[in-house]
Amino acid sequence: MEVTSITNGIIIDHVDAGTALTVLHYLKVDPARTQLALIMNASSHELGTKDIIKLENVGDVNLDALEFIAPHSTVNIVRGGQIVEKVKPELPEHLIGVIACRNPRCVTTTETGLEQRFHLADADRREYRCDYCDEEAQR
Repeated sequence: MEVTSITNGIIIDHVDAGTALTVLHYLKVDPARTQLALIMNASSHELGTKDIIKLENVGDVNLDALEFIAPHSTVNIVRGGQIVEKVKPELPEHLIGVIACRNPRCVTTTETGLEQRFHLADADRREYRCDYCDEEAQR
């Protein structure tokens, strides 16, 4: 299988195998409107198998949630066909508008227009909690 290089964009590498579509969903990347390549279940020395996401000519992709949803991931920034920067995402202090609270009594499930807001409660356990009801976030 041959997947060509991208000229300008980002490559999200070391995504847990089988989760690339979930990552696109959380990052709010619309596959129907974005030039992208998904490589799924590729061989990996570190993970055994992995997914790779290549996004060409993307504008604003908010990568804040990446470390929460794909903890092994790395991001390569590509300009002019060359990788110009490699980034290892970190857990953000806040996740806003990324995940939804599953507590049926939370104000965010009954009131329209409220942003879903979570704060990092425990970095070692990768635990986020709802700002409104303190419910633990689920991936």
